[in-house]
Amino acid sequence: MSSLLTYASEQPLVPGTLARVPLGRREVTGLVWDADFAALDAAASEPVPEGEERAPLVLRPVIEALDALPPLPADWRALVEFTARYYQRSLGEVALAVLPPELRKLDNTGLAKRIKKKRDHLIPEAAGEPAQRPSLTPEQAAAMDTLAAWAAAPAPPPTLLFGVTGSGKTEVYLRLAEQALAAGKQALVLVPEINLTPQLEQRFAARFPGRRLVSLHSALTPAQRLQHWLSAHLGEADLVLGTRLAVFASLPRLGLIVVDEEHDPSYKQQDGARYSARDLAVYRGHLARVPVLLGSATPSLETWSHAQTGRYKQVTLTERVGRGALPAVRLLDMATVPRPAPRSPPQALAPQLVDAIQKRVARGEQTLLFLNRRGFAPVLHCPACTWKSGCPHCSSFRVFHKGERILRCHHCGTQEPVPRACPDCGNLDIEPMGRGTERLEEQVAELLPGARVLRIDADTTRAKGTLESQLASVHAGDVDVLVGTQMVTKGHDFRRVTLVAAVNPDSALFAADFRAPERLFALLMQAGGRAGRDADIARGSEMWVQTYNPGHALFEALKKHDFAAFATTQLAERESAGLPPYSHLALLRAEAKTEDVAEAFLRAARDLAKSYPESADVMFYAPVPPSVAKVAGFERRQMLIECASRATLQRLLALFTPELPALKNAHRGIVRWAIDVDPLGI
Repeated sequence: MSSLLTYASEQPLVPGTLARVPLGRREVTGLVWDADFAALDAAASEPVPEGEERAPLVLRPVIEALDALPPLPADWRALVEFTARYYQRSLGEVALAVLPPELRKLDNTGLAKRIKKKRDHLIPEAAGEPAQRPSLTPEQAAAMDTLAAWAAAPAPPPTLLFGVTGSGKTEVYLRLAEQALAAGKQALVLVPEINLTPQLEQRFAARFPGRRLVSLHSALTPAQRLQHWLSAHLGEADLVLGTRLAVFASLPRLGLIVVDEEHDPSYKQQDGARYSARDLAVYRGHLARVPVLLGSATPSLETWSHAQTGRYKQVTLTERVGRGALPAVRLLDMATVPRPAPRSPPQALAPQLVDAIQKRVARGEQTLLFLNRRGFAPVLHCPACTWKSGCPHCSSFRVFHKGERILRCHHCGTQEPVPRACPDCGNLDIEPMGRGTERLEEQVAELLPGARVLRIDADTTRAKGTLESQLASVHAGDVDVLVGTQMVTKGHDFRRVTLVAAVNPDSALFAADFRAPERLFALLMQAGGRAGRDADIARGSEMWVQTYNPGHALFEALKKHDFAAFATTQLAERESAGLPPYSHLALLRAEAKTEDVAEAFLRAARDLAKSYPESADVMFYAPVPPSVAKVAGFERRQMLIECASRATLQRLLALFTPELPALKNAHRGIVRWAIDVDPLGI
């Protein structure tokens, strides 16, 4: 609570009230918090040296309270306070960062005008006929009965909805939201990425005409975000759909929280307060005593472990709706595929896969090719010398984007036109190395003349509305082969897709990050889940995996669609290695002008932490560079901190983290540092 400032007010202010206050020479918006009178009394009672007089306590006055807005409720403040404490950030930083930026710019008069204008222009939701409710499968009906019983408990337990792709998890979300709305409550539904929000929004809007639905995500304009946040906070919105930041939406009638695709890494914030929206959703449900449903076909191993040990409840859906079939998985050993002639471009697809795609095209079916790397090629190189398209500011390569004729670094954004010749030796025959989705699209068009090929990735969907129009083309059957990154592998209901192929998944098999196999298995399971969703054509659906490691245990589990077996193996490995969920981690990251300065800072932080008794049960690893050691001209280093006890680790972090700003000042050249609690990437 050291980040609290004290001001004087002529009128009592309710905790949770926004207020305009002076700060230095500026006037800023702050938030009235629950007063820490014990700290004030302690400061006032400190002994004064003999012969000196206590300086009078002079408080600067509050300029005005923004009482046009109802105070933020106690459970919201408790969530923010927990977030700040657990993720080692200041209270004010978290509290103000999760509020709409436009809100912090308004005085009371301006805020009152915004609220009045919003209500004057409030258009009633069309109260037409709701979309037809599909009949529940026996599994869905049993799941609903179980979930309803658990939701009626005084303190509903967090629940994992473990269902194969296409098993109707979204319909369960809709039915639970219907029950919450019928009870006069609000429902909060979280999705991992913005591109999943519009389609889910359409389904909820069709099911609940006459109910106000708002979305909260980073693609909104500042004005839209404020308007949607106000609708939620004032209780006007019945349904709130959003990405990770929406977990902090102020909801006075909260009755249900759903976290769709709960395993997705996008729920973890990667800068500022590095919080996990999934974990905070569980904690928020605990505070508000409302049910929290975590849905996934490939749960995170932490969630799966909690469900197996009874900490979370679990409901399972094993069958696809409408008699759809999971695709048969076929592993294609690329070591047995004939190599192309020397100097010819490497083959994107094996001949057997090309033949399988051609048969789908002839039958009017669709194929999805998954390659999780955008651009034309990750590297441009000169075969006559050692030149490669490295980034001058990062320890990575600039990616070749053929359509734009540029080299772009995906870490710092540096870009320049493609050189006409090698900058080192003048060779005119510089060549691309490797393959991205742009190159794959081009090669597929050459291999399948006449086929309608569409690429969907971050480069083709920058313009507003582009993604929606491209997905509409796929759903309408105007596309034969869809090439895409992970954007198209989850949440989409492609009814005509009968073949999915993972083009190059091997790179994640032997990564240093212990979570890499978990992420790869989830991606491949989700990608394969796009095939065979229509029962009329599902029986011949397939997933092909081009790999040089067909005997890998991950692929063996994938062939059987056996997540439980994969999770059991992975958890056993983690337990023997003392990795999460059997231990708890924090990363101390540092960026500096040189690697020596960054490493010296981390070593000094380790020595400082070891001076506390709590460090006796904590393991400190040596400072090491991350996978990309240099970004935007600054060297990056990280130090892993590990402990078997979460409580012990939290006590230690709370003790030495406040000392790190002074330590930074003592190490000139440190640009920034950050503590990442429960890091996803090691």
